[in-house]
Amino acid sequence: MPFTIDFLDDGRVLEWDVTADGAVPTEVTNYTPRFFVAPRSPETEVDLTPLQRLYDRHPDVASTEFITRCPGFRRDDTTVLAVDVDHVERLTALACQARQLPTLPIGDVACFNVDFSPEFRYCLETDLDPTPTQELSTLRFSVPVAETAGDSYSEFTIEDETITGSPAVILSAVQTALDIHDPDILVCSTSEIIPTLYAMAHEANINDFTLSRWPDVEYQQLASQSTYSSYGRVGHSPARYNVPGRAIIDESNTFFYGETNLDGVLDLVSRSKKPVQELAWASIGNVLTAIQICEAHDRGVVVPWHSWRHEFFKPMGTLHDADRGGFVFAPEVGLHEDVHELDFASLYPNIICSRHVSPDVIRCPCHRDRDDVPELGYAICDEHGYLGDVLQPLIDDREAIKATIRRERQSENPDQDRLSKLEGRSDALKWILVACFGYQGFNNAKFGRIECHEAINAFAREILLTAKQQLEAGGWHVVHGIVDSIWVVPDPAVDDDQRTPLDVLVNEISTAVDICLEYEAHYEWVAFVPQRDRETGALTKYFGKLSGEEKFKLRGIEARQRSTPSFIEAVQRDCLARLDATRLPEVVIARLERAITELHAGMVDVEQLVERNQVSKPLDGYTQYTTNVAALDRAREQGLTVHPGQNISYVVVDDEKTSRDRVALAHEAPETYDPAYYETQLVRAIESLLSPLGWDRTDIRRALAETHELNLTAFTGCELD
Repeated sequence: MPFTIDFLDDGRVLEWDVTADGAVPTEVTNYTPRFFVAPRSPETEVDLTPLQRLYDRHPDVASTEFITRCPGFRRDDTTVLAVDVDHVERLTALACQARQLPTLPIGDVACFNVDFSPEFRYCLETDLDPTPTQELSTLRFSVPVAETAGDSYSEFTIEDETITGSPAVILSAVQTALDIHDPDILVCSTSEIIPTLYAMAHEANINDFTLSRWPDVEYQQLASQSTYSSYGRVGHSPARYNVPGRAIIDESNTFFYGETNLDGVLDLVSRSKKPVQELAWASIGNVLTAIQICEAHDRGVVVPWHSWRHEFFKPMGTLHDADRGGFVFAPEVGLHEDVHELDFASLYPNIICSRHVSPDVIRCPCHRDRDDVPELGYAICDEHGYLGDVLQPLIDDREAIKATIRRERQSENPDQDRLSKLEGRSDALKWILVACFGYQGFNNAKFGRIECHEAINAFAREILLTAKQQLEAGGWHVVHGIVDSIWVVPDPAVDDDQRTPLDVLVNEISTAVDICLEYEAHYEWVAFVPQRDRETGALTKYFGKLSGEEKFKLRGIEARQRSTPSFIEAVQRDCLARLDATRLPEVVIARLERAITELHAGMVDVEQLVERNQVSKPLDGYTQYTTNVAALDRAREQGLTVHPGQNISYVVVDDEKTSRDRVALAHEAPETYDPAYYETQLVRAIESLLSPLGWDRTDIRRALAETHELNLTAFTGCELD
């Protein structure tokens, strides 16, 4: 099966198959992408014949015909106008003309199957599975950050080998590597490597340089760079490029390849019909939508270009009840012994499947008086919705993969390569299942509906309350619960012989709610961290020691944050081990004091103090001169472009300054740092550990200021150095 597909300017399509003898292209000359036009509403009758006559005269239209399709999961089959286009790049412009014909009332017609990505469209319309039948070969190109400022490279890394020198030297090394490895996938640290290498070849008059497997085309630009906002966070999408015959994976613009691996990517390729290159840059929602579109296609349902689903009428009381998220039991701040964590397996996807929640059956007109959704009174039709058919195979397959992983790990000689592949596939499915709930409330979702989002939350709240009640009735005390997880400890008011074993309660609750409650972990202790400057617990900030293991589970604290310098992370983890061994804040303070001494003595490697933060605005959009802004200012001075949504790495060298000299960028290899600044960061990290014990920043500073000696017995169980 083809692993990548190229569209040439003359309308030809190249399908690239990987064989034992290398990649082989197949030319397709008769592909005509198709879109549809239909009445927007089932109550509206529109004569589409004038529009057909207009399209039949258009030079970019190959043919038209009237066929029967379903313009939505809630609609019956109807007659729609199918328009076949000569080239995929002309399709959107032609679709726009359907809404500009003077003889058609504005707003009465809608277009379908318009905004598909090219390779996905091709696979969908030709019923092609883009999953490669042979293993794909890869070759990695990367350049240091400092090299991205210019139009040429003087340092270039191919796999693990770094080449320095003139453009001719670098281009020769690249061409040699391509000839030797003949990779199917080029993994690039930045997509700008593609046009830059060609620009270097042009400047150096090297005419035989090429990354392409098709001699007539060097490379194509598929999309320009853009900045976007999603769920309150700013992101940056770099320009995308295509090299005929090879797939490009841009490490700066790939979610699934970064969060899983190539096996995870290929698993989703087979489910979404998105070839490797498109899958690599696609978002979670994009891939989920593709899987849904495949289901719609199989059912003869066409996909709306722009979503126009209105929200159903609701009384004020229902609006109030529906506007709630998952249920949360605020964590009891402090350090708790003998803690057990229970999780509902894939709670939201399983709610969708077990309760038959789907946009096409929620609040159906045939069961108006039925009260199927708790608190909200929504009806759910007895007819099976499409969303469960999309998600159930993902749930079942992930459970099977997880079971295989468990068996492999328990074998005498676990196959690490096989485990890596299985874990990549499991993680890829996990992300799709995580997103399926939130996507129902996304206003641009092709098939989402806000009532589904509300219903899923309502069911989840009822399930968690049911679990809490049964656990408490069985002699357990809930110390924290959030959405699909519950942490419990033995209720001290209940005698041990009167307490129901957790495994019994887990089975009873699973049966009661028809979703599997799993025993996730047993902790020797768990500490729930308070919110900063408040006494209430932070919902997702805790740490604990797993029972019978020499490791900790961390959530939300500095050691889990990507921006935290490695030195501060190491000190926090060391202090955590000492806290586990002694339960004495004074021992933690002693380790903190030594770390501060090392900082002020200049004993810390500067590379261990690099911060990596995401940029949320352009430089001119900031009103305060923070360290991030100083780093952006310094980057601009050096000709480096850092877009909102991208990361910038730097070391704070003098926090007292109010200019770009406040920081040094990581690639500048600074030799100094500001010890006072990093001391503050250290104290903040240790406060996260000691705040569950009632210590705040003031207490830590006071303890540091005092001079006292600790008895050696305080360090029992700790490694002294």
